[in-house]
Amino acid sequence: MAKTLQEQLLSMGLVNQKKAKKNAKELKRNEHLKRTGKGEELEDTKAAAEAALKAKTERDRELNRQKEAEAQQKAIAAQIRQLIETNASNSKGEIKYNFVDGKKVKSLYVNQAVWDRLSRGQLAIIAYDGPATDSGYRVIPLPVADKIRQRAPEHFILIAESQGEQLDEDDPYAAYQIPDDLMW
Repeated sequence: MAKTLQEQLLSMGLVNQKKAKKNAKELKRNEHLKRTGKGEELEDTKAAAEAALKAKTERDRELNRQKEAEAQQKAIAAQIRQLIETNASNSKGEIKYNFVDGKKVKSLYVNQAVWDRLSRGQLAIIAYDGPATDSGYRVIPLPVADKIRQRAPEHFILIAESQGEQLDEDDPYAAYQIPDDLMW
């Protein structure tokens, strides 16, 4: 008499008795569900569960991307803050240097050497968002301003345009010298 496939697998030792019973029970269950018409519902529920799992993993990926982007922005802000803190010149003085931030005219009190370098475009002014008592504007060297601009191009940085000798042929005051200490 021929043995069934299940008996053959058991005799070879590829399947144990427990697995054989479990497989037989699953087969009977599936046949019953197909006869009663609930087998399709079972497949539909499995498909819906798989679709929900796929949607959840996609949502999780998107949330992870957003968290990584936020962490990167925080890291860039910390780098900018550190660059400003380490390279800002302590140039508190009595001379008022006026500059435009957006549509408002702002001012910063600096000493004469810094005022000269700012007006020639050798130094830059940057907005600093430090602790609440220490926010405002700082004076930094141009290489540091370039590094900050590479990290965050939208960050406010003001570099005065260096104005060379612009001679106009029709200028009636061309022969007159402008004094160096003239301030507006």
